[in-house]
Amino acid sequence: MLIVLDRKHDTPLVEHIRALLQQKYNCESHLIGENGRVIAVPGDTAHVDIEVFENIDGVKSVDRVEQPYKLASRRNKDRTEITLRPGTLLGSRAHLIVMAGPCSIESPGQMDETAAMVKEAGVSVLRGGAFKPRTGPYSFNGMGEDGLKLLRKAGEKYGMATISEAMNEAQIDLVAAYADIVQIGARNMQNYDLLRKAGACRKPVMLKRGLSATLEEFLLAAEYILAGGNHQVILCERGIRTFEEEVRFTLCLGSLPALREMTHLPIVVDPSHCAGRARWVKDTALAGIAAGADGLIIEIHPRPEEALSDGPQSLDREQWTDTMHGIRAVAAAVKRTVL
Repeated sequence: MLIVLDRKHDTPLVEHIRALLQQKYNCESHLIGENGRVIAVPGDTAHVDIEVFENIDGVKSVDRVEQPYKLASRRNKDRTEITLRPGTLLGSRAHLIVMAGPCSIESPGQMDETAAMVKEAGVSVLRGGAFKPRTGPYSFNGMGEDGLKLLRKAGEKYGMATISEAMNEAQIDLVAAYADIVQIGARNMQNYDLLRKAGACRKPVMLKRGLSATLEEFLLAAEYILAGGNHQVILCERGIRTFEEEVRFTLCLGSLPALREMTHLPIVVDPSHCAGRARWVKDTALAGIAAGADGLIIEIHPRPEEALSDGPQSLDREQWTDTMHGIRAVAAAVKRTVL
């Protein structure tokens, strides 16, 4: 349910309505939007008498939102813009944000060398995995907190925002302490305890679509984070599992315009995980931009043949440079500036 007020930033009225919702109907609520006029009430509100709120002086309208993802719905607002660092705005119609770096942080030298590659390309966000969810238990599982320290050091040295994945509840605060953006991977999209914990985090959270998730399930997962009070949620389309065996995952480009109609949240495309092979990453990335993505997250490595994880899909220096030339050309065609 959405309660829209007549006046902006009417704090006494907001507090009165929220208290009434809690005391009379046991409903949690959140103030959303930049102008302080919209109170969102997530969950089942069938028992709430909307006339009680419609008759309050200063209330413009009360609407029961039909979609189950009330906070993520585009009916709330047209577009969410998230400041990753000063001058870096994800979700803006004018900008395309590129995040790049190694799948796994492996050593100080590797992290610094890769960060330099990212910086030279004029990219504003450095990625790096410290905790790695691997298919097999004997694969490299990341450097943990030591890796996060290397990520932060590289980000500070080269003046970039950083992003890294948290795999469980205990890691959310740890990752948030070192990185500017917390990532939740596809295999954890429906880990609801983890999502609730991310809702209490005050850093932007990038949520990857699950391997077999529908768009509604994807948005409902985002709703858990939003309902927890964290409105800085980024959606990441990284491909879904289908009958196709040639590519690692099937990138659902058709989901981008559909999601744009369904939600106000910014959308990032991951061309590396869906392609599975470095030589296909560029074309997949360009298709994502043309389909309306707000950003890209790409895996690169100075020497992919030495990478401890996802080497086959990681771009080397030459491929990375070529890919960025293509990204800038397509971004310019859709009137966006690459950051």
